[in-house]
Amino acid sequence: MPVGVSVPLPAYTVDPAIMAKKAEELGFDSIWFAEHPILPVHSESPFPATGGEIPETYRHFSDPFIALARASAVTSKIKLCTGITLVPERNPLILAKTISALDLYSGGRFIFGIGAGWHKEETTMMGGDFEHRWTQTRESIEALRELWTKDQAEYHGRYYDFPPVYCYPKPVQDPIPVILGGHAKNVLSRIIRYGDGWLPNRADPSAVEEGRKILDTLAAERGRDPSSISISVYGQKPDRDLIQSFMNAGADRVVVGPEHVATDAEMVEQLERIAEAVIR
Repeated sequence: MPVGVSVPLPAYTVDPAIMAKKAEELGFDSIWFAEHPILPVHSESPFPATGGEIPETYRHFSDPFIALARASAVTSKIKLCTGITLVPERNPLILAKTISALDLYSGGRFIFGIGAGWHKEETTMMGGDFEHRWTQTRESIEALRELWTKDQAEYHGRYYDFPPVYCYPKPVQDPIPVILGGHAKNVLSRIIRYGDGWLPNRADPSAVEEGRKILDTLAAERGRDPSSISISVYGQKPDRDLIQSFMNAGADRVVVGPEHVATDAEMVEQLERIAEAVIR
């Protein structure tokens, strides 16, 4: 079973190189880093999981691309993934080069998990249009694909507008897999329009099974191969039976979340326990 591992918060107390190397040795298929580039001290945005205050740990993300680059240097097989990148908060002209370089140096191992964000103040502060953030996200993905594939790329949209430019290096993968996170009303139709997979968080097997059926139907209607649309279930407990239930429901991968620990040695021990429970 393809099982990935996410990085707990605070994300910088464990060296991503040590964690990724051990995860690869143990047979995990992917490692995932999330982000919040910045959080304002005063916020009225509720935390989606509870509707209440944002957990204190959400102040303590690392930069996912720096962490994945460090992980890349000591591994050769494990997939390097964002779960998720907040696309409206990053300029695609810079993001294109960052991702291209990471994919090139890692030998084509990057998976681009994306989202549009839920924190209004953060999104706005970082230059995003919160009320239309998914439209902005779609434009960014369209612009990125131009930059990744064209010798001279240009894009003319509402949010991003640039004349012909050079953007090198190019990534190894063509295309870079773009997988959309969350459970927004239109997420599955968005995946079929401009994505390559679904990254549901806090889902159960029945929701994944229903989502797989809808994705298969929508893909066939638009002339896409349903098998080319992946499902990576995010944020699950390391339980073998639960993981198997997700796989039976149509998932291609399940990403488990270890608990926060303070040292690299503790993380290595935890990964060994999780691998024994769900991989070996």
